[in-house]
Amino acid sequence: MKKSFIIISIFTASLLAGCKKFLDVNDNPNLPESVSESLLLGPVEAGASTYVANGNAAVLVNQWMQYCVPNQPMPNTANYLVTTSTFDDYWDSFYTIELNNLHVLNIQAITNGNSMYAGIAKVLTAYTIGTATDFWGDIPYSESFEGTDLSTPKFDSQESIYNTIQLLLDSAITALNEGKGSTPGTDDYMYSGDMSKWIKMAYTLKARYYMHLTNATGHTAAAQASLALDALASGMSSNADDCYFPYSGSGTSSSPWYLHFFSTTTLVLSSHYVDTLVARADPRLPFLVSKTNATDAYAGNVIGSGAGNIDYYSVPGSFYGDIASNGYVLNAAEADFIKAEATYIVSGYAAAQPIYRKAIVDNMVKVGVDTSSTAAQTYLSNRGTLSATNAMQLIIEEKNIANNFSTENWVDWRRTGYPVISLIANDNITSLPRRFLYPNSEISTNGANVPSVKLTDRVWWDGE
Repeated sequence: MKKSFIIISIFTASLLAGCKKFLDVNDNPNLPESVSESLLLGPVEAGASTYVANGNAAVLVNQWMQYCVPNQPMPNTANYLVTTSTFDDYWDSFYTIELNNLHVLNIQAITNGNSMYAGIAKVLTAYTIGTATDFWGDIPYSESFEGTDLSTPKFDSQESIYNTIQLLLDSAITALNEGKGSTPGTDDYMYSGDMSKWIKMAYTLKARYYMHLTNATGHTAAAQASLALDALASGMSSNADDCYFPYSGSGTSSSPWYLHFFSTTTLVLSSHYVDTLVARADPRLPFLVSKTNATDAYAGNVIGSGAGNIDYYSVPGSFYGDIASNGYVLNAAEADFIKAEATYIVSGYAAAQPIYRKAIVDNMVKVGVDTSSTAAQTYLSNRGTLSATNAMQLIIEEKNIANNFSTENWVDWRRTGYPVISLIANDNITSLPRRFLYPNSEISTNGANVPSVKLTDRVWWDGE
């Protein structure tokens, strides 16, 4: 790992509207008082969206989950042509930018007695290291941000990282409830200083990371589901609880998924994703997928077929693909589907049924569907009823759609096998990827501590 330094954002009045562009400022990590909490909060919230939830790493995950595909000659990243250098940018975004700034925000807020800022920093830190460990497995954390030599931190086991996540979230809930010191306001782009929503987010993340361990060594699905249900009693419960970063749609504040698809002419939606929505007559289709320029139809590129005329392929619809679309970090729909899955595990499909149906309906409302329409009611009739044989599959498949573009979908696929995807023809691997490679930048500076892994190796929680 590179020696720690701080990258902060200095905003003019115009940039405050969006928080999109970062100015790099090298600062002394031992002098956190050099930047106020109110100036640090916006950048780390923007980073959680732009880098962690919806960044370049998320694009790769969505290629592997067969949501999207580069409109380029094969082979490419969609059929797993990656090297250790592919992951340099992702790693640096997580560590050099986001986690370093979160560390400074947390230390400074504690020093100044501003518990609410510290609580937010802890929630976003748990979210960031949780995403990182689900990508890479063992990761540096305990030795990464304090000490005399930060260039060669040890890698903590994924099991210990999961323990740390829960401790961070517990500490965050305590700090947020204390409500001491300065109260975030307009500098809190995600929740406008509403600590009750940050607390709901923390509890929902606790439930998320409990459910990740349903197949982990030393854990049982029933025990993890019970823990998740306990956490969700205080978690997100409606679309109003969604955590997202708002983008204004200006040149300095553009939605990440707009930039991924429209700043170049190479990324398009895949036929696997588009055809699934079309085949199910999903009423969310026009909100999630745009029609092609050439044929005014919904059509994706077949992964493995290579490049074609981009005018014949769909890109995201207005809900995620507009220049001013929100950058979602955590969806309340995820809480509903976690609750449905956990209830199914603990109490069976009949008990999970109303929770599952509510989750679908709430997501339809969120994207703009008239749930009283014939299309919506037909869809609910076809997809809204659980049984002993289909419950897990339907819950995860519908969660996958409601969690559109979320990297959590890759976690769910590894945990449950749903949604079903098939290996794309390639010359590199013989089974689907289950983890990221460690970046070349870390191997070159901290090689003695970097584990040796393959794309197809399972992370600790990913049981057989």
